[in-house]
Amino acid sequence: MRHQLDLKKYFITGLLIWIPLAITVWVLTSIIGTMDQSLRLLPSAIQPVNLLGFNIPGVGTLLTLLVILTSGMVATNIIGQRMVRFWEGILSRIPVVKSIYYSVKQISDTVFSGTGDAFKKVLLVRYPHPQAWSVAFQTGLPAETVVAASGEELVSVFIPTAPSPVNGFFFFVRKQDTIELDMSVDEALKYIVSMGVVGPNAPEPNPLGRAQNE
Repeated sequence: MRHQLDLKKYFITGLLIWIPLAITVWVLTSIIGTMDQSLRLLPSAIQPVNLLGFNIPGVGTLLTLLVILTSGMVATNIIGQRMVRFWEGILSRIPVVKSIYYSVKQISDTVFSGTGDAFKKVLLVRYPHPQAWSVAFQTGLPAETVVAASGEELVSVFIPTAPSPVNGFFFFVRKQDTIELDMSVDEALKYIVSMGVVGPNAPEPNPLGRAQNE
């Protein structure tokens, strides 16, 4: 019996070590693999797989980061700003592209510039029925036409799904029906990804100590 308990403890200890590591490697591999697709933009003759005869994971990621950094450096000077305005002027003349581009640009400018209230407040809202609560992010205030049509004070919220918070639902809810949480966006995301297992201010996991207490 003692031998069986030891085997169970060792097995759980092994799982607690390898499962987080395997998932972390899987996520990083997926991200790097996606960013490595940027190598396809290079001429075939100078792609690493053709020059060296084998593929080097991560080269495309470095190329992508270099392009992003270089673009930011160029866009900060006068010539770069003129190039950006010229490019946006071309996009503004394409009907469907214009709508998509400027919608995404407005979101990215709000989120990454640090201005405004988008994704800065974590709320509790009633969803998917009046007896349930869900974690949501306030994305801003509704347009005047929405407020005028509803006749109520509303807030715009994004309710992410678990365990993948990149997907979710966008709603207008009454401000009085929301509860603002004393929780950072990072803590809320960790809470959602873990499906409620890892709460805010949770201590760092100690798999070896936990397994020994089993």
